[in-house]
Amino acid sequence: MAEMVRKSSVDEIINHWLLAGSCILLALTGFAFLFHLDGVAGVFGGYNVMKDVHNWLGVIFALSLLYSMRHYLKDAFEYDADDLQWFKVAGGYLSHKVKVPPMGKYNPGQKLYYLAIVAAGIAITASGLGMWLMKDDATVMMYSHLIHNLAFVIFAIAVPVHIYLGTLANPGTFKLMVSGTLPLEEAKRRYPKWMKAEGRM
Repeated sequence: MAEMVRKSSVDEIINHWLLAGSCILLALTGFAFLFHLDGVAGVFGGYNVMKDVHNWLGVIFALSLLYSMRHYLKDAFEYDADDLQWFKVAGGYLSHKVKVPPMGKYNPGQKLYYLAIVAAGIAITASGLGMWLMKDDATVMMYSHLIHNLAFVIFAIAVPVHIYLGTLANPGTFKLMVSGTLPLEEAKRRYPKWMKAEGRM
């Protein structure tokens, strides 16, 4: 039986799915508000109930995003020459003929994606709180709606790309997101710098 390496802890996996689930439900209910989708609102028992669900899902999302920082934030700010080269060859996604430099635990695309989600997440959370708690302030409501919608556009673009790259574009990645482990030999091939740092090379 192949020796396995743990890449993601149990709490990291649970929080990832909590973050993903709350994000998808927030997008669904947000779309229903924006485009007055009565069918979606009906599933939640009407717009008023859906509004409460949306607001409290936002709290769950914010707490989950905050917790995720203990796992990813430090790595997301660390880049080296190999990361620059990774960008030059687009990570090998556009052509399998290019030489992709050795990577650490996360590639630079994943790092930038996470930073974008953090920035958009802070913006969408702050603006959501403004709309929830400061309804009587016309200025706050105006800017909150603008920021909320702009942040949502970032999510609407980044999250589907993330899902595609984590499933169809990289077979086996979805299994890693469920179990948190992968075979040692595969880890050496995909994350050689991380394995070297862990003393497994």
